[in-house]
Amino acid sequence: MNKATLLALFFLSLAWACGRMYDLPPALAPAAWTTKTIDPYPQSLTGSPDSGFYYLTGGTYLGTGIPYDLLRQKVEKDPAAFAAASNLPSTYGFAVFESAQGVQVMNGTCFSCHAGAVGGETILGLGNSRNDNQANLKTVAKLMNWQVRRKYKRDTATLASFDPFGKYFAAMAPYVQTGNPGVNPAARIAEACMRHRNPVDLTYTAEPQYPVRDYSIGSDIPALWHLQKKNALYYTAVGRGDFTKLLFQASVLGIEDSTAARAAQEKFVHIVAWIRTLEPPTYPREIDAELARRGALIFGEKCQGCHGTYGGAAETYPNKVVALDVIGTDPLYAQYAADSKIVDWYNGSWFAQSEPRSWFAPEQGYIAPPLDGIWATAPYLHNGSVPTLYELLNSHTRPTYWQRSDDSQDVDWKKMGWLYTTPGQGWGKLTYDTTLPGYSNQGHTFADTLTEAERWALVEYMKGL
Repeated sequence: MNKATLLALFFLSLAWACGRMYDLPPALAPAAWTTKTIDPYPQSLTGSPDSGFYYLTGGTYLGTGIPYDLLRQKVEKDPAAFAAASNLPSTYGFAVFESAQGVQVMNGTCFSCHAGAVGGETILGLGNSRNDNQANLKTVAKLMNWQVRRKYKRDTATLASFDPFGKYFAAMAPYVQTGNPGVNPAARIAEACMRHRNPVDLTYTAEPQYPVRDYSIGSDIPALWHLQKKNALYYTAVGRGDFTKLLFQASVLGIEDSTAARAAQEKFVHIVAWIRTLEPPTYPREIDAELARRGALIFGEKCQGCHGTYGGAAETYPNKVVALDVIGTDPLYAQYAADSKIVDWYNGSWFAQSEPRSWFAPEQGYIAPPLDGIWATAPYLHNGSVPTLYELLNSHTRPTYWQRSDDSQDVDWKKMGWLYTTPGQGWGKLTYDTTLPGYSNQGHTFADTLTEAERWALVEYMKGL
């Protein structure tokens, strides 16, 4: 081996050791458009909100789960403490239900991700951005499967009530470890689980249906009360068509086949009806009316073209996707959506090939979200890289590393977002590192030209949306 080869190998190993070699998707070609409007799709409006909340908290749409017998003592001793230890803001985040085999099992509900807390108040429908998905779950998956299959090896009903969940949890575990706190790997969960499902009947296949990249990327969790304004789901607007199919992502971890999927989808008609009743939380402190009035004028000039108008019966929301080179935010999440092989799988599967249809259509940009209740939805941008609303409106002040606590009382009511410190690189597990691929805090610089007085007026106005 010559000297040049040895030198090349040395620098290659050094780069790898520094953690700078990642399995990343290719860049997207620039979009031929600046913005694109997503057209509406007919949605079912026949559901019962009361039934929807009952189903949502009851958990039967999850199909299978961990035998409750294993966890009963710990859960029943102190349900709230169990929820807190599981990074859940309330006991709504898990459910105990009866499987098709008549066995009590437990699994996480939609509220494990879609219930959050601000200022000590739990808000259903708010993203649980205080969750931490940085742990490696591969060992957890192996131990859980070993323990259940050993303990219940002669109990066929209990094993059948666990088996789908155990398999899909093991399939998911290697691909959902995020590089930062607070972000959610929901897209990766779906990608990792679906690759082990037959697209026609959704039954388990030991052989993966498509490859996935090793690098895991997460996103901030959008507020559920925005659903009633949306024509497409997810930050990349990839989710099109029927919302009842697009929304039951939690079910992919436990349902057995398309028959169970149909039963879950029919329940989600009611769950979507309940979601449509959600209202954004009211800002709990006093708002400076005169400052907010000035901010409203700035919002009309700078923001409403993409984010819509607010207040009164004439509210609008344009469902507008903004091209990557225009918005300027980290492009990796959009690149990943366009590159993922789940798109072709999904569009040839039960989801897209049976009524009501849903399908995937990733875009070369991100959708500008509704801003109702934005005061409560920190952190900001699609990857949760900006801790406060003020810094969203002033890109020069965004910290490269920032650490928050896991206490929902730690709110910055002036800047509107999370209180944080700015440590050095790698200090503390709750430190957000914006130098990692997919997690930069770049872009959305449209408010950088504002004066400080104008910026504070805009923050004050947005507290009341």
